[in-house]
Amino acid sequence: MPDLDETGDETGFDEPSGPEPGEPQLRAALEAILLVVDEPVAEVTLAQVLERPTHEIASTLRELAGEYTAAGRGFDLREVAGGWRFYTRAECAALVERFVRDGQQARLTQAALETLSVVAYRQPVSRAKVAAIRGVNSDGVMRTLTARGLVEEAGTEPESQAVLYRTTSYFLERLGLRDLDELPALAPFLPDDVENLEEQPK
Repeated sequence: MPDLDETGDETGFDEPSGPEPGEPQLRAALEAILLVVDEPVAEVTLAQVLERPTHEIASTLRELAGEYTAAGRGFDLREVAGGWRFYTRAECAALVERFVRDGQQARLTQAALETLSVVAYRQPVSRAKVAAIRGVNSDGVMRTLTARGLVEEAGTEPESQAVLYRTTSYFLERLGLRDLDELPALAPFLPDDVENLEEQPK
């Protein structure tokens, strides 16, 4: 039924309604979405997804940003590049970097260890070559190793222009090696037909 104004006439539009029973409140919904994005999200996009007026989205985002700052939280909600996204607060940047580079207690996963081994022994090597050797896509693991400072870009492959990767000096430092020549030999642990296996079509 159309909305009526104080005189009983139709207003011509429906007023925005609140969340349906069981749906999160607007503030919680915005926080949930912004926690999973990897680039700033425009107010109009959030408005479309949440089916709320853009001006309401904008005002709520500014309220949240102000509250986080006033409370001294470890993160900011910033409006950048035409959208909104959570960022680490500037004062905490050094601590976050220390955690990423040195302070993580979690060990590398089996997939990460396998990928790092391929890079160490076949470097410089492309992601495609790593995936071919492991038999599984390794893009996510390569990003993790790069973020941890264990792997870095090393130019491009002349023919395919694919980015090549190599281990870093930090990798050597963490393993207590002076150079790559000190890596243990792989030959005793490889099957005799390993080269043939690598060349077989996938």
